[in-house]
Parts: sequence; C-alpha cells; structure tokens
Amino acid sequence: LLVSAMVVVFVLGACATPSRTVQRTSADTTTDLSGRWNDTDSRLVAEEMIDNLLNSAWLANFGEGEGRKPVVIVGNVRNLSSEHIDTEPFINDMERELINSGQVTFVASAEEREQIREERLDQQQEASPDTISRLGEETGADFMLRGTITSQSDQVEGKRAILYQVDLELIDIESNVKAWIGTKKIKKIIEQKRTRW
Repeated sequence: LLVSAMVVVFVLGACATPSRTVQRTSADTTTDLSGRWNDTDSRLVAEEMIDNLLNSAWLANFGEGEGRKPVVIVGNVRNLSSEHIDTEPFINDMERELINSGQVTFVASAEEREQIREERLDQQQEASPDTISRLGEETGADFMLRGTITSQSDQVEGKRAILYQVDLELIDIESNVKAWIGTKKIKKIIEQKRTRW
C-alpha cells in the first residue's frame, strides 16, 4: 500500500511539472512572442532612422560649411510608452549605426566621459610623462541626437493593437537649432485565441 501511494505521488508530480525546451537561434532572428517592444524593433528602428538621418540635407550642409565631419553625441531617449522599455539597447544600436557609417565623428556619452576623465586625472599622477593623456583636449560635440518612445493601444475581446512611435531630433548644441527630425512607427496586432473546454 505504501509503495502504491509513493508511485501515485511520483506520477502525479511528474505530470504536474511543465515541460520546457530551449532552442538556440541567431541573434538576428525575428522573435515576437508577446507583441511588446523587443530587440528586433530596436535594431530595425535604429537602422532605418539613422539611415534617414545620414541621408538628410543637414549632413551635406555642415560638410560644405565647416569642411569636416560633424561631431555627434546621443543624449537621452525617454520611454513615455505604457510599458517598461530599456532604452539603453536602442541607444547602443543607434551609436553603432552612426559610428560604423563613417560619416560622422562620434563622442562618448556624459556617463562614459566621467569614467574617462577619472582615468585621465589618474594618469596625471601615475603614468609616465610620454604616455599621459593631456587634460582639456576633449572633442566637443556639434550635435546631440535625442528622442522619445511612445505607445498607444486599443483592445477588444482577445485582440489588441499597439502602435509604437519613436521620435528623434538632432539639435545643434551651440545654436539650439533642430537640424533634423525623424519619426518611425511600428504597429502590431496581437490576437489571443480563447481556449474552449
């Protein structure tokens, strides 16, 4: 009787355990399980918007006027959507596209600069004179790219539509003139089928 009871408990326990499978896939594979903003959205929006930015008139105008590539920094991208979105990967995607384009000079963010400045100050005391990085030689940015991510949703009977909108603007740091404004929208339809018993 005791052995039978133990077998029943074991079988019931085994049946209650959910099965899980893990499958490795390429990081470039489009995966959209929940319908929320994800890594694919971040990458595709960054690629498209930076391509639009680099093919706009401001870049040629700056090159003709100054005779050099503009220096750009990415500022804040605020998440004003209805869900939690970590904007850091999106900022990183934009930085990568800007740097790899070779069309602009790109400088470190405010947080990165603080760490670099600490290292530079440390070198003044600890590094040999022929390898010291000099103080006051940072490259100043001409333009800052900043923006927002917003969302709107509509839902009825197991079906939901969500619209993400990314707005970016490139601002001349000296004059506060907006040199470029870009918008990208992504709409998703998520349908949850009801289970019938």
